Amino acid sequence: MNSTAQMSVQEVSKPAIGIPVFGQVAVLGAGVMGAQIAAHFANAGIPALLFDLPKEGKDKSAIAKQAIKALAKQKPEPLAIARYASRITPCNYDDDLEKLSACDLVIEAIAERMEWKGDLYQKIAPHLNPEAVLASNTSGLSITELAAGLPADLRRRFLGIHFFNPPRYMPLVELIAQAETSPAVTDSIESFCVATLGKGIVRARDTVNFIANRLGLFSMMAAIHHAERLALNFETVDTLTGKSIGRPKSATLRTADLVGLDTMRHVLNNTAESLKGDPWASVYSIPGWLDTLVENGALGAKTKAGVYKKQEGEILVYEPADSSYRKSRVKIPGKVEKVLKDYKNPHRLAKLREIKDPHAEFVWCIQRDVFHYAAYLLDTIADNAREVDMAIRWGFGWKQGPFEIWQQAGWQAIAELIQEDIENGRTIASEPLPTWVREIDGAHTPQGSWSPSDNAYHPRSRLEVYKRQRDPELLVGEQPERREVLFENDAARFWLSDGDVGVLSFKTKMHTIDNAVLDSLNQAAELAEKQLAGMVIWHPDEPFSAGADLKSFMPVALKSILPGNTALDDLLQKFQQSCIRMRKSNIPVVAAVQGLALGGGCELMMQCDRVVAAHESYIGLVEVGVGLIPAGSGCMELARRASIKAAGGDSFEALKDIFETVAMGKVATSAIQAKAFGYLRESDIVVMNRHELLHAAIAQVRALGAANYRPPIETPIRAGGRAAIANFKAAMTNMHAGGFISDYDMKIGNFVAEALCGGAVDAGTELPESWYLRYEREGFRSLLKNTKTHARVKHMLDTGKPLRN
Repeated sequence: MNSTAQMSVQEVSKPAIGIPVFGQVAVLGAGVMGAQIAAHFANAGIPALLFDLPKEGKDKSAIAKQAIKALAKQKPEPLAIARYASRITPCNYDDDLEKLSACDLVIEAIAERMEWKGDLYQKIAPHLNPEAVLASNTSGLSITELAAGLPADLRRRFLGIHFFNPPRYMPLVELIAQAETSPAVTDSIESFCVATLGKGIVRARDTVNFIANRLGLFSMMAAIHHAERLALNFETVDTLTGKSIGRPKSATLRTADLVGLDTMRHVLNNTAESLKGDPWASVYSIPGWLDTLVENGALGAKTKAGVYKKQEGEILVYEPADSSYRKSRVKIPGKVEKVLKDYKNPHRLAKLREIKDPHAEFVWCIQRDVFHYAAYLLDTIADNAREVDMAIRWGFGWKQGPFEIWQQAGWQAIAELIQEDIENGRTIASEPLPTWVREIDGAHTPQGSWSPSDNAYHPRSRLEVYKRQRDPELLVGEQPERREVLFENDAARFWLSDGDVGVLSFKTKMHTIDNAVLDSLNQAAELAEKQLAGMVIWHPDEPFSAGADLKSFMPVALKSILPGNTALDDLLQKFQQSCIRMRKSNIPVVAAVQGLALGGGCELMMQCDRVVAAHESYIGLVEVGVGLIPAGSGCMELARRASIKAAGGDSFEALKDIFETVAMGKVATSAIQAKAFGYLRESDIVVMNRHELLHAAIAQVRALGAANYRPPIETPIRAGGRAAIANFKAAMTNMHAGGFISDYDMKIGNFVAEALCGGAVDAGTELPESWYLRYEREGFRSLLKNTKTHARVKHMLDTGKPLRN
């Protein structure tokens, strides 16, 4: 394979030896899915050719060009930053087929028509690199049948690579080999998708709809089946099949709206046609209300009306009885709600079965039927139970897969209840549970996951790429790695990795920072400086940190308004110095960031010697949203970086974008964008797979140590001064006049300008860090006295959303 990938070391970390590097890929089909797959390759630093049919006229590649242009308008954004569109080259099948010879991987993503795909393969086969891998992104067509028309040598390099929509954000990719696919090719593609694209891989067998869609669609249709049987309305179904049972908040019918009701009907038609002999075939019947909505053009989110529609700010729900839309009506009995909220009770499912109420019966039945169907299918759709559970986790957003839920509820006890329901005719199908169910006491163990075909537990994949995942997602029944804990309290845990690297993990909700976390941060730094090679701040789950803990912080802050009370200033100084200690420590300190890094969390991250950030990280200084300014060293650090960037010249140009970013509370929606905003440096590392964060962070500690690490020497910051402040105030005046910001936004912006520019001094004045830190604290204290700030803080605590008053 080529090794000529045009990948920036600063933007995306390169795979380790043993992980294939693709220099260029091609995507055939510039529909929404094909274009977004190409976009995700672009995010990973891999140039992509995007092919589609030639268009009549001068520009035959116009269809692909339009698809690339449309990426900028789609939500959520397929591209990490807009300029990455330049990494995608528009092509057409008349003029550009010879370009395929330079591609290591070619992914076909055209319409789900077997004959169309076959014709396309015949057309491109002569132009492919003799070592290139050809793959289909089909969501359910037989890979074996698709391979039948290919040349023999190409069949060994052909497989299914099924991305889930949207490709940038959905973790799951299903790999489907056919009988002639080379195992080395499958291993290579898996390693590449995991490390370079950041995906979670499951290997599916070549069966209808593969794993995730087969069970995911069934779970939706089972819910619809039982809702009709028990006379439960749509909104009640979504209330009972969302977060209350560990599924996404879009639940069942909202998910159908998002997918598109026409798409869902099409998939149901194809599934019903393909699964006529399936004992559960009846569940795939298309409900009458679905036909009605599709025929009326109410296709879901894309037409702004489906099962739900928004009207005058209110969400209305479709009523099949009279084809109208009405207000939501949900009333879950208290006894059912009580059991549903008892998340940690392993007997929750069995209790629901005992309650004589349609809502409880509904939840039991939809879980029971998924367990029943998954057990029946396991031997045919997957090698082992792990593939099934991870497919549903990654593809449908469940917190646990069906076998995990079953095992946690008591494997044999639930099996007995399912068998009893089967014998009494309560289940959708009368098939008995497979005999292997009675022979084990759980699908997952520390030794691996159950494989009926081998009558044994299969261990996790031993591919080299997975050694980079120091903290992989664990299934129920698996055991976490044992670690030596250096200290642990209610706020944090400091443990040892690789013998001499300390890892600090916060234990607070959303990993917010309070006084106890600051104490733990300093304790860890002190211990690491004496005994260890370096320190990593990392959490096994998202987010990195949602910032300061407002609930614990505000009582101290409000008391400080009283004359003579210095508690707030003391706390702010402690916050600032704790963050800055990370940069000034005599050992390398690395922040491993995933998910949110907001406010104080962003400030802590910025003071570390190096940041390793997952691509899907959302980073920003958002204090203006609660009527405050960053005061944990964030303004100082951005001013310091602007001064360095200006290299002794005028700092104003370097500060312009920074001021806008902070004053408007902008949040970067990818780690790449965080570099553009200045929150991350060019030297900071971006990894595509969040499970590789700890591995990469420890590697950075090692690299800094190998270079004889010394903490940076503090140098004066060249101030933007009064001239820069005046320019920023003029810009805000224009925005205020245009109605884009409020009077109070103006007031907050003035404090931001002073904190970033060093106050009313001459431009270019060299000032110490402490000068800027004082401006941060003074601005923060002043704003805190204002009732409008109190209102913003309260609104954020109550709703989780900013208030612009």
